[in-house]
Amino acid sequence: MLFALATNPLGVPFLQADNAISVAVVGVGVFGRNHARVYKELEQQGDPVRLVGVVDPNLDRADAVAREFGCRAFGSVAQMLITHGEIRAASVAAPTVHHLGVARSLIEAGIDVLIEKPLAASLDEAQELVRLAAKHKRIAQVGHLERFNPAVRATIPLLTQPMFFEVHRLSVFTPRSLDVDVVLDLMIHDLDIVLSFVNSPVKEVRAVGLPILSGKVDIANVRLEFESGCVANFTASRVSTERVRKLRFFQPHQYLSVDYGRQEVLVFTVGADGAAGSPTVNPQIKVARPPVTSEEPLHAELRSFLHAVRQRSTPVVPLEDGQRSLALALDIVGAIRAHGKKVGLAGIAKGKS
Repeated sequence: MLFALATNPLGVPFLQADNAISVAVVGVGVFGRNHARVYKELEQQGDPVRLVGVVDPNLDRADAVAREFGCRAFGSVAQMLITHGEIRAASVAAPTVHHLGVARSLIEAGIDVLIEKPLAASLDEAQELVRLAAKHKRIAQVGHLERFNPAVRATIPLLTQPMFFEVHRLSVFTPRSLDVDVVLDLMIHDLDIVLSFVNSPVKEVRAVGLPILSGKVDIANVRLEFESGCVANFTASRVSTERVRKLRFFQPHQYLSVDYGRQEVLVFTVGADGAAGSPTVNPQIKVARPPVTSEEPLHAELRSFLHAVRQRSTPVVPLEDGQRSLALALDIVGAIRAHGKKVGLAGIAKGKS
């Protein structure tokens, strides 16, 4: 036996601490290669994990990544499973349209999965993934990376009653992920964060977007109103001349600014006696910079996933959270289509690619 099993209080088996978890990565484009890199780095750092193989229908790409990180290359999940039954967990970084098919094969083979965002190509497919994971009792996590950003983690204890968000995620154009609108490519990160911060149902969606350099929407602006009364404005672009990843929000007596890229948080507190922070030009306002321990978010995400696999515990970002973010993103895409129809932008209204 390569893996000794113990039992947790619920009677569900989990791996002993000294047993390395054998992992694989399916889809080794830009994102998938990074998953392979981080698994290998964790292995080299002494974490109980072992990168066994990578899967990609492009065998040249699979071979190159396998050579780079010292593992096996496979052209399909089926080929890998025939020869390597010891694999216990896998990252699914294939194109979104293949998430359900790839994850189904892995889950039915008894393998725990981390599925990159967006969770699936449709809500029906997302629901099927939730059903499959529950049926086969598999750990299944969604790759909403910003949940593991140290700046986001440092912000969570500071939340009181967020009432207004302003979020910008701007990127330069690259010929990547052009099979989906910018809402599903980039904005979905921030939708997931705001949904987790606000914890209230969405009441209204207003959105506009345009294709600029691709056949899909490349730039979008969205306004959400929540049942709690909170309002959030989002701007996402993949045709910017600069890269910006910032989230700002107001809550009673406070304004907080989160810089995802710099992994920094600033907290401005108004008129609170004894509030932490340094005085500003306005004596009624203090500014504080909460401590943030810098870490690559993907390292934190994969460590968290492997912990859930080992302990058979609920992941930090379960499939239901990915399903919730996907549902909102698709509502926004629908609102953009409706706006395009209203103003006579036929390509957007029909959703042509």
